[in-house]
Formats: sequence, C-alpha cells, structure tokens
Amino acid sequence: MSDPLSHRFCTAPLLDWSDRHCRTMWRLFSKNARLYTEMVTTGAILHGDRERHLQFDAAEHPLALQLGGSDPRELAECARIAEQWGYDEINLNCGCPSDRVQSGRFGACLMAEPEVVAEGLAAMRAAVAIPVTVKHRIGIDDMEDYAGLTRFVEAQAAVGVTTFIVHARKAWLNGLSPKENREIPPLNYDMVFQLKRDYPQLQVVLNGGINTLEECRQHLRHVDGVMLGRAAYQTPALLARVDSELFDGEPGPDAIRVAEQMLPYIERELGRGQRLNHITRHMLGLFQGLPGARRFRRHLSENAHRKGAGPEVVEQALALVTQAA
Repeated sequence: MSDPLSHRFCTAPLLDWSDRHCRTMWRLFSKNARLYTEMVTTGAILHGDRERHLQFDAAEHPLALQLGGSDPRELAECARIAEQWGYDEINLNCGCPSDRVQSGRFGACLMAEPEVVAEGLAAMRAAVAIPVTVKHRIGIDDMEDYAGLTRFVEAQAAVGVTTFIVHARKAWLNGLSPKENREIPPLNYDMVFQLKRDYPQLQVVLNGGINTLEECRQHLRHVDGVMLGRAAYQTPALLARVDSELFDGEPGPDAIRVAEQMLPYIERELGRGQRLNHITRHMLGLFQGLPGARRFRRHLSENAHRKGAGPEVVEQALALVTQAA
C-alpha cells in the first residue's frame, strides 16, 4: 500500500484544461495535492509529439500521467516511457464517455470488459516500479449496479492494483453527450463509500460533484481521498487551503501572490515560444468572487492574445484587482 496521504487530495485530469501551465499554477497553491495530467492516448505518445504530450515542470511533483488505451503492449511501453520522463504514477482512464474515446476502445466503455482492463494494468505494473492506478465510473449503461462495480474492481485488484479513483456517476454511452454525462446521471456517493467498507485494503478516492473543502472533509470520513476537477479549475484559490485544512500543513499563498509567482514562469515560457494566452487562460478564475475579478478577467481576455503580449499584461490585470481591494 502506498502512503495513505498520497491521494488524500487530488486534482482531476481535465481534457483541454489540466495542461502543464494550469498544473504549475495549481502547485503554487498546494504542495501536497496530487496533480493529474489531461488524458493522453497511447497512440499520441507512441506516434505523436512526445515532448508536447509529456513535458512538465519539475515543480509539479507529485504528478500522475493519465493514459487512454487498451492494448497491453502499448500501455506497457507508454508506462515505461512515462517512468523515464519522471512521472510519479500512471493512471488508466476507464471513465471518459466520449464517442471518440469509445471508437478507440478506451475510456468508460472498458468497464464492460474488466478482464481487458486487468490485462492492461498487469502489463503496466510489470513494466514499471511506480504505482499504476485506475480511474473509472460506478458503472455504464445497463450494467448491474453494485455487483457490476465490484466485479470490475475485483478484476483489477487481482492483478495487484490497490488505488481506485471512482467517479460516483454512471456513464451512459448511448444517448448522452460527454457534457451531459458529467451532469445528468445522479451522483451516488454511498456506492463508493460501500466499496471502501467492503474492500478496506484498497485505497478508494472519490470523484464527482465535489465543490468545497468542507465537502472534502465530510467525504474523507468514508474514503481515503478526494479528487476535484471543475471546482479546482473555476475557483483555483480554494486550493490555498488544502495543505492547512487537509494535511495539517501551512496555508498556501493567496491568489495575488500566486499570480505574482507565475510571472517568472510566464517569462521563461514566452522565451521558449509559448503564447501568453495559452498560460493566462487558466488564470481567469483566480479572483472568482472577489472585488476586481471581472476587470482582471476582461483585461487578460482582451490583451493576452495580442502579438507580443508579455508579463506586463498580467501585471496590469493584477493592478486592477489591488485597486478594487
């Protein structure tokens, strides 16, 4: 069993959102949060721009790479590559419900094939020394409820997987869009709590619909960890309280300090050819609910995309916040 605190608080893999720029900002708020990449397919790593998909900043640790795929040989090879790149964990996606993912035979549709998933996870575990974990739904379509979930979990536990990140909603692969699958199927936290009670030897991390640290504390009475996605992205300043409230550590810096700490990173990334708006798009929610937040967002939105835009755009936006305080 890994460190019991290792997954106590995690940020979710968010396609098109949790890229390395976003994760660098999140890490400034919390030293202890476990960060997850966007899902990267095995094909993208084996045949695409590997550096673009796998590059990360050393400050991001602890960091997990989420893989999408089902072929055991490809999964094992990608796990080996990820370990060489320095990732702390490999996570297999068995929860994404999009049509594109289904056609590639990965994501949530794999819950219907627990033996296929187990074969892939076993191959990954044999290939690397770092932890291999799985993220999945409580079920899909007409799969039996709890019996189907436990059948899936037992198949993975049988090949040595000990950490299960469970999105507490079913995925309806026929009839609902990916966006609808995040909102329409009802949350069933009790089923995940039951899973932990019935399999106390496993590390169970709850995902889905969690919006506040108070909710996190309540859920942590029943499971080993919690994972936040949209709440962490849309109101990132809540991460400043993670270390002090969930890990008995020191509070993180406030949003103004984090924005200031992002400036050297922005300078460095612009020097490597990045565009400012590719970084600042993740900063738009920094001051959510605070005076000056709207002016901050507007200034970044209207200016960060301009040719030659640099750190001064962020400094100007920050000044609008401090004036409003």
